[in-house]
Amino acid sequence: MKEIHQAAVVAPSLRWVVFSLGAAAFFLSYFHRMAPAAIAEELTRAFDVSGAALGALAATYFYIYTVMQLPTGVLADTLGPRRVLMAGGVVAGIGSIIFGAADTVVIAALGRMLVGLGVSVAFICLLKLSANWFADQHFATAVGLANVVGIGGALFATAPLAWFITLVSWRSVFIGVGVVSLALAALIWSKVRDHPAEAACGEAIQPPTPHPGARWHSGLAEVLRNRATWPCFWVNFGMSGSYMSFIGLWVVPFLVQAYDMSPLAASRHASVMLIAFAVSVAATGALSDRMRRRRPLIVGSASLYLACWVAWISGVGGAAPGMTYVVSALMGIVIPGFTLSWACSKEVNRPGYAGMATSLANTGGFLAAGILQPLVGWVLDLTASAGPASSGLDAYRPALGVFAAFAFIGLAGALFIRETHCRNIWSEDNIQEKK
Repeated sequence: MKEIHQAAVVAPSLRWVVFSLGAAAFFLSYFHRMAPAAIAEELTRAFDVSGAALGALAATYFYIYTVMQLPTGVLADTLGPRRVLMAGGVVAGIGSIIFGAADTVVIAALGRMLVGLGVSVAFICLLKLSANWFADQHFATAVGLANVVGIGGALFATAPLAWFITLVSWRSVFIGVGVVSLALAALIWSKVRDHPAEAACGEAIQPPTPHPGARWHSGLAEVLRNRATWPCFWVNFGMSGSYMSFIGLWVVPFLVQAYDMSPLAASRHASVMLIAFAVSVAATGALSDRMRRRRPLIVGSASLYLACWVAWISGVGGAAPGMTYVVSALMGIVIPGFTLSWACSKEVNRPGYAGMATSLANTGGFLAAGILQPLVGWVLDLTASAGPASSGLDAYRPALGVFAAFAFIGLAGALFIRETHCRNIWSEDNIQEKK
């Protein structure tokens, strides 16, 4: 890794070209993740489907995304992030065009599945490129900037998309996004290089061997056996998973039913959370790199995040006008500590296995989101059928308790995070001790 970072001096401007194109792919990933909410009514009318069928259509993205995280890490470490990211852009572009042109819900689901498959590689490949092109002490800063770009994609898929589809058909939007994805794939193939050494020599070369003589499954097994990797998984499981599930589905129904808000007002709270997250995540990564510490920020973030759930359960949000916005903003501000777990997972494993390590950590969040979406709905149904129907905040307290329990799991994982001081601390001796 030292040689790679020395080679980065040869083409410092190319580093930001590589990062920008990878971040653009991540922007599209977030856009596709959030877009169904903005076009839900149009999809319902176009395909004449029920709410359950509409939810299944949207969820195909998350299921394929979750399944693809570990394979993406393996592919990024073996084939190189450039090839994987380019292929993902092609698949996502084709899927978006199919989705926009679909005349049945089955074809639309196929397109949505291809979109999920294609964009599922974006973030892990961006982390791998950042690991190759940025020094360890700048990695968290780069990840913070990447998340800001990703949140930009999420914000574009909310109110701006809802306004834009009043001017043009939603079908035209997704066909257009598909064309953009294909063009981005072409740019990635022509401009991106897996690591600075490849750019320095001016020709395509194979990615450096992560561990001479080792097969990819041996590398994955090594990452899985490393006990220092798993706290990063649980931090994502508890924090990222509960946050994605809440903001992606449940925050609007909760605020509408618990505080008698209009759907529009409740949606503004989701925007506040996203904006607060975007502002805080870049600062969190930069602060961690400046302090050369990871663990205190993760533990502090997890503790404050759990406190936000306690506030929702206790009804603090409704104690005074505007307090729901305050709690929403605080949740967005404190949650980004979990993003440092990706740096930690990279820094406690062999440098050549950065893709596998970060993908394992990232899998936790999407796995938890997939569990929480139906689990919270089941708890709400159970609460309503247990006796006289509850109303308002009381009806949501058990479901909020489920979110709080997941947040507690995230805090527990944070307490076991190993401090890396912003450098790779892997060694043969460390790995042997953890087997």
